[in-house]
Amino acid sequence: MDNERKKTPENRRSERQYFIRKRKVERLIRLYFSFFAVFFCAMLIRGIAVRKYRTELSAKDSSSAADDRETAAGITGISAGVSPPPSAPPRVITVSVIGDCTLGTDEYFDYESSLNHYYEMYGADYFMENVKDIFGADDLTIANFEGTLTYSEDREDKQFAFKADPELASILTKGNIESANTANNHSHDYGEVSYQDTLAALDREGIVHFGYDETAVMDVEGVKVGLIGIYELDDHMEVAGLLKQNMEKVKQEGSEVTIVIFHWGNELEEEPDENQRALGHMAVDLGADLVCGHHPHVLQGIEVYKDVAIAYSLGNFCFGGNTYPSDFDTIIFQETFTVTSEGVQHDHETNIIPCNVSSQYDYNDYQPTPVSGEDAERIYEKMEERSSYI
Repeated sequence: MDNERKKTPENRRSERQYFIRKRKVERLIRLYFSFFAVFFCAMLIRGIAVRKYRTELSAKDSSSAADDRETAAGITGISAGVSPPPSAPPRVITVSVIGDCTLGTDEYFDYESSLNHYYEMYGADYFMENVKDIFGADDLTIANFEGTLTYSEDREDKQFAFKADPELASILTKGNIESANTANNHSHDYGEVSYQDTLAALDREGIVHFGYDETAVMDVEGVKVGLIGIYELDDHMEVAGLLKQNMEKVKQEGSEVTIVIFHWGNELEEEPDENQRALGHMAVDLGADLVCGHHPHVLQGIEVYKDVAIAYSLGNFCFGGNTYPSDFDTIIFQETFTVTSEGVQHDHETNIIPCNVSSQYDYNDYQPTPVSGEDAERIYEKMEERSSYI
């Protein structure tokens, strides 16, 4: 009490001011704490809301993406219950191959019995009259054109040299023959000019020609068919390089079915020699889908190598090179190819049509004719026997 009494008015005023300031500071501190507490709670609530929003957004995006995938799947036919669009249908073509067509004669032969004289008497339609319907029903017919179509008089120094006027190329057109191999031992009988004349005559008739280093790729009912002609007689296995080069060329040009025609072998031999078999196999190994040959002037057997047919010799066909040939038998070799997006299928259908080089049995009238009955059976048996030699 003594101290209380000793306090002066100024002391008591200072003391009140002190307590007032103290209470203000305490209220200010509580206010700050309250503000931070509210701020912290607000931020916590905001964080929770943001996480929830992001979760919902992510779920929505996932759902939307799934919907998009289902839509895309439905468009492309992948989703359950929806079939994919149909693939392109298989393309089917039938190819016929025939042997030696010598549309001319040797100047030393009897002219009255020559093919050239028959042309003068009967015209271009006469020669293929009995087979043109067969060739008209297929999709491509390939002949070996052996001889020259030229006016040249510059005969090569050889035992036989064949020629006719360029207009005789129309025999092929009239017979529904679309292509011709020109790689053979009579293609230059009257020199290089005769070969060029022959090519020009074939061009005028719309006949696709190929041979040596000239190849062709034809569009046959939507199928690209590559055509290669190889002359083997002089160089034998040395032609392997040209064969490989030509195979690569037609493949680069889009060939889907590749056919290789060889002029090879030995005259009148019924069995292929080692070179024929080696080159035939090589052609298949390089991608050939069919191999056919000629030059022996008689039929040789057929081998199936790696699912590919090799017809070693098709004999003569419309052959002006002999009025009385020792063998009148010949065939039309046909193969039907099925081509899909995966390539040539190995379910080929082959067909042999037995023929006679003439409509007569005792001389050649240059009018190849299908045969039936005993003659057909004899040729079938001949082909079966000679195929067994291989």
